[in-house]
Amino acid sequence: GIVSNWTKIPPPLFKKVVIVLIDALRDDFIFGSKGKQFMPYTTHIVEKGTSYSFIAEAKPPTVTMPRIKALMTGSIPGFIDVVVNLNSPALLDDNLIWQAKTAGKRIIFYGDDTWVKLFPKHFVEYDGTTSFFVSDFTEVDNNVTRHLDRVLKREDWDLLILHYLGLDHIGHMTGPNSPLVGPKLREMDNVLKKIHISLLSKEGEASLPSLLVVCGDHGMSETGSHGGSSEGEVHTPLLFISSAFEKRSGPVTQLDLVQQTDLASTLAVGLGLPISRNSVGNIILPVVGGKTMREQLRFLHLNGFQLSRLLQENTPAYEKDPGYEQFKIAEKSHGNWIKLYLEGNNSEILLNLGKKVLKQYLEALKTLSSSLSKQVAQYDMYSMMVGTVIVMEVLLLLLLSVPKALSSRAEFEVPLSPPLFSLLFYLMCLMLCAVHVIVCTSAESLCYFCSMSWFTAVGVMMLISALMCGILSAVGKILENSRLPLKNPVVSSSSWSEVDVLILAGTIGHVLSLGASSFIEEEHQTWYFLINTLCLALCQELCRNHFLLKECDSQHGTTVKQNFDGIRGASECKNIDVIAAGDSKLGKTVSSAEFVKESDKWISLASPWIILICCRLLRSLNQTGVQWAHRPDFGHWLTSSEHKSELSLLAAVSLVMIFFLVQRRCSLVSKIAMALGLLGVYSYRAAIGNVVFPWQHDSKDISKGITEARFVYVFVLGIVFTGTKDLLKSQVISADSSMKSTGLWEVYSGLVLLSALLFRPHNLPVLVFCLLVQTVMTKYIWRPLKFDAAQITIMHYWFGQAFFYFQGNSNGIATVDVSAGFVGLESYVEIPAIFLTAFATYAGPLLWAIHLLCYLSSEVSRNSAAVGHGCFCYALMRSVPVAIYIVLVTGLRYHLFIWSVFSPKLLYEGVHVFITAAICLFFTAMDQNHSQKVQ
Repeated sequence: GIVSNWTKIPPPLFKKVVIVLIDALRDDFIFGSKGKQFMPYTTHIVEKGTSYSFIAEAKPPTVTMPRIKALMTGSIPGFIDVVVNLNSPALLDDNLIWQAKTAGKRIIFYGDDTWVKLFPKHFVEYDGTTSFFVSDFTEVDNNVTRHLDRVLKREDWDLLILHYLGLDHIGHMTGPNSPLVGPKLREMDNVLKKIHISLLSKEGEASLPSLLVVCGDHGMSETGSHGGSSEGEVHTPLLFISSAFEKRSGPVTQLDLVQQTDLASTLAVGLGLPISRNSVGNIILPVVGGKTMREQLRFLHLNGFQLSRLLQENTPAYEKDPGYEQFKIAEKSHGNWIKLYLEGNNSEILLNLGKKVLKQYLEALKTLSSSLSKQVAQYDMYSMMVGTVIVMEVLLLLLLSVPKALSSRAEFEVPLSPPLFSLLFYLMCLMLCAVHVIVCTSAESLCYFCSMSWFTAVGVMMLISALMCGILSAVGKILENSRLPLKNPVVSSSSWSEVDVLILAGTIGHVLSLGASSFIEEEHQTWYFLINTLCLALCQELCRNHFLLKECDSQHGTTVKQNFDGIRGASECKNIDVIAAGDSKLGKTVSSAEFVKESDKWISLASPWIILICCRLLRSLNQTGVQWAHRPDFGHWLTSSEHKSELSLLAAVSLVMIFFLVQRRCSLVSKIAMALGLLGVYSYRAAIGNVVFPWQHDSKDISKGITEARFVYVFVLGIVFTGTKDLLKSQVISADSSMKSTGLWEVYSGLVLLSALLFRPHNLPVLVFCLLVQTVMTKYIWRPLKFDAAQITIMHYWFGQAFFYFQGNSNGIATVDVSAGFVGLESYVEIPAIFLTAFATYAGPLLWAIHLLCYLSSEVSRNSAAVGHGCFCYALMRSVPVAIYIVLVTGLRYHLFIWSVFSPKLLYEGVHVFITAAICLFFTAMDQNHSQKVQ
C-alpha cells in the first residue's frame, strides 16, 4: 500500500489461549488405543471437532526443564540443563512469556513450580507444585484443577498455563502399562472437556476466538522413565483446538510430524507477539491456514526474516547457506505477488502464484531451521581445553606412579614441593597467565573460565604448572633409576599370566570402544563379554592349579599341600604328614580332610561355570542399551499385574537368600537387625502394592509406605553405626584386624539392606547373585589362586561395572530410577533424594568396591600393602577411561549423536568419578599401613 507495514506486528488471531501441558504425555496416549478407551472427549475433538493434531518431536535430553525452555523460546537447550533441571535458575533468553508480559498480557499459571523458577515475576497469579515428589499421583494434579472453576469464570486473563504432573509420576513409579494410567488419562480428559466447553461458552460473535493447546513436554519409555531419545520419549501429541478452525470430517490417518520448537513461533503469531529472537522453530501453517493468502505470506515472511537474521549472527558465510538463498528467492516471489495483489488482480494466476510462494517459504523455513539446529551448539573451547589439560596431567601422574604405588611399601607421593620453588614453575605460570589474558580479551563469545575471578584463574594456572613440573620430576626420577644397576635382578623378571594379559587387553579395548556411539549405547555387551572371558581364563587357571601343579607335587610323595584357607577356619596353609597316618585317629582326620579337600576342589573347578550361569540369568532379567531395549524380558513379565504372586514369591525367596549370604560374618545384634530390616523391605513393597502377603487377596489398600520404609532406615543406620563403632575401635583404641573385618562387613551389610529397600522387587535377584558371586569367588577362586591385590581390584571393578548394567541401567538418562529417591520421604527434600537416587543407580559398583575393601583387609596378614594397592588400582581403573573419554568427546563435539549418546555418557562418568573419589577416601581411611606411616 501507500504506507509500509514492514515494522508492524500483525494483530492477534486469538483472544484467549489456554496451554494444558500434561507431563510425560506420549503420542499413543491420545492417538492410540488408550486414547480411544480413556479419553473419549479428546478423541472425538481430534476426529470430528474443530482441531488440528500433530506429533511434536522433542530433542534429547527429554527432561522437563529443557523441554519447557524449548516450548517457550523455540531454541534447543544445552545438555547441562539435565543437571540444572534439579534447581532451575531464571530463564534470561528471549521467550514467549516475557514477550507476552511486555505486551501487557495477563498470564496465570498453575502446576509444576519449574515454571515459577524459570519465569519469576511474570505471572499475575500462580500456584506451583513440586515436580520431584514422584510418589504423589493425585494431590499434585488436584492442586491445579481446584483453581479451574474460579479462573474460567473470570475475564481478567489472556494466557492460562496448566502443567499436570500426575501421569509422569505414575510412569516413574509403575510404568506406562500400569492400571493407574487409564484413570489418570480419564481425569485429564474431563479437565480438557471442562476447559473447552467454558471457552466456547464465552466466545461472542464479534470477539476473536479462543485457542486451547494440549501438549506434552516429553514422552515416556517402556519402563516409564524419560531423558533419552527412544521413540516413546521424543514423540508427544500436540493439539490445537479452536472454533476458528474447520470441522474435521473423520479420523486422521497420517499425523504430520512437527518440531517441539515450532510451538513458540506459532503461539507468538497467534497472540500477536514478536517471534523469540533465538527461536529455530517454524510456524505450523494449518493453525493460521484460515486467514487470507496475504496474511499467511506475511506470517511466513516474518518467521523467515527472524530465522535468516539468527543465521547471520551465527554463521560468517550465511549468504551461501541454502536456506538463506531459498528465503531470498521466496521473498522476491512474495514481492511479485504483492504487486499483482495491489493491482487488483483476482484471477487464478494470483492464487497459483500465492500457493507457489507459500511452498517456497515453507521449504526455506525448513532448511533454515535445520541449518540453525545443527549450529546451535556453541562450545566454550578455552574452558574445555583447560579442564582437559588438568585431567590428562593427573592421569599421567597416576600412570608414572604405578611402579612405586604397587611396590611392597605402596608409596604414592606427588613430588610437588621441589617444583613449587623451581624456575620452570614460575615461567610456566607467567606464560599461562599471558595466554589467559590474550584469550579473554580477544574472545567474542562469553567464556566460563574468563568470567571467573583473577584469583581463581591464577590458582588454576598454578595448579597446571605444578602438575606439569611434578610430571617432569617423576619422569626424571624414572630415567635416573633406569641407569642404576638392578639390586635384585630376579625380582624384575616377573612373567605375565593369561589373566594379566586379559585384564590389560580388556581395559584398553573398553577405552578404545568409547569412541564409537554404538559401543556406548550397547556398553553392557562389552562388560558382559569381558566378565565371561575372565571366567573362562579363571577356569583355566584353576585347572592348572589343581591338576598340573598337583602332578608335580605328587612326584615328591612326602606331603599333601593344602590349598584352601577356609577348611576348619584356618587362614594359613597346613602340611599333613601322610607317613604318620599309622595312628587310627590321625588316619580318620586325614581321610576326612582329604574328602573335604576333594569336594572343595570340584566346587572350585565348577565355580567359574556357576558364575557364568548366574550372569546369563541376569542378562535375561533386564534388557538394556538402545537397540534391543524394546524386547520383552523376564523383568517385564514379572512386573505385569497378572504375575504379582510370582513376583511376591521371587521377592520373598530373594530376601531370605540375601539374609543367609550376608549374616555369616555379622554380630548377633546385626543379624537380628538384618532379619527385621529385610522383613520391613517386603512390608514396604506390599504397602505400595508391588507385592502381596499370602493372606492378602487384593492390594486395594495402597499407601506410600512411609512408615515401613522408615522402619527399614532405622535398621540400616543401626547396622552401619555398629560397623562404624567397630572400625573406630580398631583404628583408634587397638589395631585389631578381626574387629576391623567385622566392622567393615557390617557396614557392607547395612548398604546391602539399603539396596534391597531401594531396588524394585524384580531386581532383588540382582542383589542375590551379586552376593553369591562374591562368596563363590572369595572362597573358591581368589584365595586358592592367591591373586595379588591389583588383579583382585580389577576383577572387582569389572564385575561392579557389569552389575551396573545387570540392574537395568544404561548410558541413557531414561534408565535412572527416580522413584528410588523418594522411598520413605513425605515431600521432596533435595539432598536425601539425590543421595538415594545416586546410590540406587550405582549400587552395583559401590557394593563391589566395599566388598573389595572387606576382602583386602582380610588379606593384610599376607600383604600389608594390599589396601593401598587396591585403592590405587581402583582410582587408576576409573581415571583412564574418564580422561580418554573427555578427549574423545571433545573431538566428537559436532557428532550427530553428541546430545543423545555422548553427553549422557559423560554425565554418568562424572557422577561415577565423584562416587569413586568417596570410595578411595574410605579406602585410605581404612588403610592400617597408611595410618601407621602417618603416625
